[in-house]
Amino acid sequence: MDTSSKAYKLLSLIAISGECSKDVYPFLYLTDSYNEKLMTRLKSDGLIKIHYKDKLRGIRLTRRGKDLLLSLSPERFSNNLTDNSETNRPRSDLPRRLRLQQASIAYAMLQCAGIPVYPEEKPALFSGNPQDSAKFALPLFYTAREWKELGAETIKINNSRSLGILLCEDALYVLYFTGNHPIKWEYRTELRLKAFLNYHLKQDIFAGLCQKNTDYPIKAIFLGSPMDSARILMESNGGFQKSYFYLDGSFDFMHFLPVSMEGITMLKLLSSPALQSTLNTLLLSDLEPVNSDLGLIHDAIKGTTPVLLSYNFDMLRLSRFKTALSFHEITGHLICFDFQKDTLQSYFGDLATIETIDLAKFERRFFH
Repeated sequence: MDTSSKAYKLLSLIAISGECSKDVYPFLYLTDSYNEKLMTRLKSDGLIKIHYKDKLRGIRLTRRGKDLLLSLSPERFSNNLTDNSETNRPRSDLPRRLRLQQASIAYAMLQCAGIPVYPEEKPALFSGNPQDSAKFALPLFYTAREWKELGAETIKINNSRSLGILLCEDALYVLYFTGNHPIKWEYRTELRLKAFLNYHLKQDIFAGLCQKNTDYPIKAIFLGSPMDSARILMESNGGFQKSYFYLDGSFDFMHFLPVSMEGITMLKLLSSPALQSTLNTLLLSDLEPVNSDLGLIHDAIKGTTPVLLSYNFDMLRLSRFKTALSFHEITGHLICFDFQKDTLQSYFGDLATIETIDLAKFERRFFH
């Protein structure tokens, strides 16, 4: 099999996730007609099978499919397709299957954004050898399974809802998949995960990739669909016994990205501090500087109106801005991408006016 083919890319994605969702197809650039032919061929070759239970359909590898991938790229698949790992022997209960399928979507989006997810594409965690990292460049993604290699030390964070971590030049992002509703959430567990990551960053968990004594902020990214799911998250009170997500401050930054091609652009933007700096400079060039006397979060002033750069969709910052506007009984101004406007308008109502960035023009300028 050609390892540059879409068939191999799809099989690889199934291998590292355990069970793949059909929602990955757009991120592999599979059209409906091509996808149908590809699935038919892979099934007739005995490489995949469709697992249907509890009204959830997913794609799994057959034994023959696993053997083929192991023979082609043992360094890529040995940890996922051997022994009793969850990706090699996925269970059939619905919550576990949903988590595997959510992981497959997240991995597909990361790959589409040009961020490595496979073992041979990045240095091993906890290697402690800077030479192992010399040939790799940030950003890099590590799955939750990879940090659990520390064994007993990770027992207290085993119940974290995180799918993995994205290490960038200026920050470490913890990745979550929320879908179209608030995810199950345990504040103390996620706080322990943050403390665990912060400790190992200072212990040189990523030897040679980041400076040991640098204080890297640890932020969160929530993947969801549709875009309006962000409003549901920002308005969530955590439900009964606070067992679902709400803006609890466990992370100082909580970004929402849609599960879509727009979300791919956002991944590229958040993982590039230089690009964010350039965009900020452009957006703020015609505005007045921050007025510290206002007593609320803002990035600039337009006339007498506080302005918030909202394109990175930090839900915590947006929530605090809205609360402050309401408290001071003033109107604010938001600058966001066009696909984010409707969600922000429904969330802020009359509290804010909105100015948009044309996403297509932004992509043409910075990504083509």
